[in-house]
Amino acid sequence: MSSKNKYNPQPESSRSTYILGGLAVLVIAVLVIGGVIWQSNRSKPRNDGYGGVQNSEVQVALQADGVVLLGKPDAATTIDLFEDPMCPYCAELENKNGQELAQSIDDGKVAVRYHVLNFLNRLSASGDYSTRAVAASECVAETGDAVAYSAFHAALFSPANQPKENGNSDHTNEELAQIARDAGASDTAAECITTGAKVEQASAHAEAGRQALAASGATGTPAVVKDGTVVDALSNENWVSQL
Repeated sequence: MSSKNKYNPQPESSRSTYILGGLAVLVIAVLVIGGVIWQSNRSKPRNDGYGGVQNSEVQVALQADGVVLLGKPDAATTIDLFEDPMCPYCAELENKNGQELAQSIDDGKVAVRYHVLNFLNRLSASGDYSTRAVAASECVAETGDAVAYSAFHAALFSPANQPKENGNSDHTNEELAQIARDAGASDTAAECITTGAKVEQASAHAEAGRQALAASGATGTPAVVKDGTVVDALSNENWVSQL
């Protein structure tokens, strides 16, 4: 075959190849950067800087079944929130929507029934961290200090405090008590946590919460339920404002 019949790329063809290749790289880079920005915005706390509940009219009560009710007596609506202190997705929800939810509670738009579960005990270093965190939550709620309870709840799920699943350590009762003190809880609450006074009943309450979760139709935690309907809280970033 003569050289005249061979394919010989021309300068224009080579230049087009480089241009197309460069555009492809640029498009990929834009998509990657866009994805990073989208993910960053997706996990960014809403209403950042508000903190926990602040309204003195907000009340907190530990109910007989271990559910903690937080809200104004005349709140427009009430939701059920199921979570486990070891659950990373629960922490994600708290980090993103906790402050927004706190303001809605302050404004009387919503009250929250917190069901704190313990099915992730097995993934904690101590083997019973979730149960002890449930007990700590009940100790703080029982004092009736809504502001302290809201702050303590947020602290339990903060990146600084939430133990890692299958991690090498979690918090002792004394450390949980200090987290409660830092959140503004009373010495009575701290002593209740330190002595483990509510651990046994917390285990029974967590089991009742697990059964309530199963009955709600939700498949796992975190789960938000309003009027018997499961709310898509993780995927719908506007769920709080739409309650």
